[in-house]
Amino acid sequence: MTSRDIGNIGEEYTASFLREKGCDILARNYCIRGGELDIVAQKGSLIHVVEVKTRKCGALSGGGEAITPKKISRIVKAANAFLTANDLDLSVVFDAAIVELEGERVVKFEYIQRAFTA
Repeated sequence: MTSRDIGNIGEEYTASFLREKGCDILARNYCIRGGELDIVAQKGSLIHVVEVKTRKCGALSGGGEAITPKKISRIVKAANAFLTANDLDLSVVFDAAIVELEGERVVKFEYIQRAFTA
C-alpha cells in the first residue's frame, strides 16, 4: 500500500465522520501553488478546514507531529485562496484528524476541533 493509499483511507474516513456530524463536504484535496487542503467542510455558517494525518500502527511518529508551523502557514494560505475563489465570507476553523490504520482498517481516530489558528 502506497502512502497515497494510506492517506486516501484516512481522508475518506474523516469525510464520512464529518458528513455524519451534519457537515457538507465542499472540497477534498484542494491545491494551490504552495499549499493543499485535505478537506473543506461547511456546517451552518462555519467552514472547517481539516488537515488529515494518517499513519500505520506502530509508526515512529504520530500524525500530529507532522503539523508544523510551516505546514500551518501553507494551509492558511490555501484556505484564504479557497475562500476567495468561492466567494465565501464565513468564519473558518482549522481542525485536524489523526487516523491510525492496521492494514486498511481504521483502529484509532482522533478529531481535534480548532487544532490551530491562522
